[in-house]
Amino acid sequence: MSMKLFDEIPTQRPLTPLLDTLESPAALRDMSLSQQRQVADELRAYLLYSVGCSGGHFGAGLGVVELTVALHRALETPHDRLLWDVGHQAYPHKILTGRREALSSIRQYGGLAAFPRREESPYDTFGVGHSSTSISAALGMALSARTKGEKRRVCAVIGDGALTAGMAFEALAHAGHVDANLLVVLNDNEMSISENVGGMASYLTRILTSKPYAAMRENGKRVLSHLPGALEFARRTEEHVKGMIGPATLFEEMGFNYLGPIDGHDLAALNQALETVRDLDGPQFLHVRTRKGRGFRPAEADPIGFHAITKLEKTPPRPPAMDATTPPSSALGAPLTSDPGPKSRSEDMSRPKPRSEDMSRPKPRKYCNVFGDWLCDMAAADPRLIGITPAMREGSDLIRFSQLYPERYFDVAIAEQHAVTLAAGMACEAMKPVVAIYSTFLQRGYDQLVHDIAVQHLDVTFAIDRAGLVGEDGPTHHGALDLSFLRCIPGMLILAPADEAECRAMLSTAYDHDGPAAVRYPRGTGPGSEIPTDLVARIPVGKAELRREATAQQDARIALLAFGSLNTPASDVAERLNATHLNMRSVKPLDREAILKAARDHDLLVTLEENVVAGGAGSGVVELLAAEGVQVQVLNLGIPDTFVEHGKPAELLRDCGLDADGIEAAIRLRLHTNND
Repeated sequence: MSMKLFDEIPTQRPLTPLLDTLESPAALRDMSLSQQRQVADELRAYLLYSVGCSGGHFGAGLGVVELTVALHRALETPHDRLLWDVGHQAYPHKILTGRREALSSIRQYGGLAAFPRREESPYDTFGVGHSSTSISAALGMALSARTKGEKRRVCAVIGDGALTAGMAFEALAHAGHVDANLLVVLNDNEMSISENVGGMASYLTRILTSKPYAAMRENGKRVLSHLPGALEFARRTEEHVKGMIGPATLFEEMGFNYLGPIDGHDLAALNQALETVRDLDGPQFLHVRTRKGRGFRPAEADPIGFHAITKLEKTPPRPPAMDATTPPSSALGAPLTSDPGPKSRSEDMSRPKPRSEDMSRPKPRKYCNVFGDWLCDMAAADPRLIGITPAMREGSDLIRFSQLYPERYFDVAIAEQHAVTLAAGMACEAMKPVVAIYSTFLQRGYDQLVHDIAVQHLDVTFAIDRAGLVGEDGPTHHGALDLSFLRCIPGMLILAPADEAECRAMLSTAYDHDGPAAVRYPRGTGPGSEIPTDLVARIPVGKAELRREATAQQDARIALLAFGSLNTPASDVAERLNATHLNMRSVKPLDREAILKAARDHDLLVTLEENVVAGGAGSGVVELLAAEGVQVQVLNLGIPDTFVEHGKPAELLRDCGLDADGIEAAIRLRLHTNND
């Protein structure tokens, strides 16, 4: 079994003569094994090159190159349904299914989506972005085919990290009892984005390499080798013992026919295994062992850091005196967003370097880094603090906290529902849990937030990262709904910082609050405010900050009521239109007095939020005015009633009319309409 290994990402498009002939994956079915291996080598080289051009998810795709080739060879896609869980690993699938030349546009405005998407290709049979949904969706497809009498195969590929979620096991249990023709391929690479945690991950990793199993295997062979016909009997005995103590036991008890584990980088073994299970009736389970980052040595050595990379910047020509043997610093790419880590790596090459005239200003810091520092500082001050994350240690910047306070750090794997209810139980015992979670991931634990925390008014702080338009990951990851689904929960405190300093102060304020509290902040850096290093700063709950007051000469008196990140463009618009600018700070409770005063003193109130308008902060302002019987013109600006595509945040804000120019244009249009 040959496989080309790489030490650097190609900066020139590699030669891929066989891959270039593939117009569809159907051509793989007529290829010899040696040709399939050549396709796999060319596919890996092209994947390295294209992701180097665009940036994006990296290690997972490298690990499933051979598996992707084998699956498309064995299945008659797209008639047969192939589902990829999460979709981090689907880049090779996109290359093989007609999107090879477009892959360099992935995650860019107007380009390919970061994850499988039904609208993009008939080969993308289910839209994903969050983990652990594939088996449920595949089971629905298999049952539908059975109901309609259609002959088609359905295959779900799920990683061992995604298999830690309860939803995956709920689907497995259901599939085993409805006798659906479903193939589940477990891509076992001992990783998700971070290291896998939990009993299932440990079980799959250790059971077949354990000393008891090895001893039973060798002793059984030695004893039986003296008997007639012992070799065949020994083989069967070994399989029986494996079935009693190996992964097969669990999945076969759930109703699946289990096969594996097999080497996921051995095309011959993959082909044979898939041909074996492809046409069998009933639920089938194929266990495949792969290595994340396979074929690229730096990614194999650091699968966490190379889960994703940034776009490679072109290296400028070297001066003649420079040592030409020194490799460019960007040769390997930079980790994308999942490595805020210690300061030597958190203040990395991806952060913009200040210009010489700005050297006196503080460097902009990522909001997740502000949270990570605050968490460590607060933990040092309060031994009751507990940090919880659903498998987002790197993305939420809990690395330093996990190292300093391992006994108070809990990564519950991809189990958002469990993370929320775990926090509830801890709060019942007078601990102070802080749940670090992405906005869209909190959607998955919504019932637990309502039922287990809010109903009982438990003291849990939610640090909600990736709120608003996150960029290239697209509609499955935009945090566009959290203000709406949180604001309707009784007893919730909801704060939205305008800058980094406010973020730190609001985290302390939420932590002090007796009851459920949330601080929602965007992805990336803030405007560059100076961040205090102590824990003294707090904000008054439910009190807005007046940032600019309109002058008396104004013709059409306008007040901008800005929530969170949109205070930055609001500041520009207020200057252009001579408007009052209020940093509202608190989404719930609202500052009643400030809103009523703004309504008395102005002709038009404009609410600004990086959340959908429906049910958001602006809706809260309108509700308050209606309850008070106050009549005033109100313009609610926010994310429109649609799922926003992927692109750079600035591009998306522009398209949504939430940059300074768009906000000004919307206000002028309203004023013009009123005058008419």
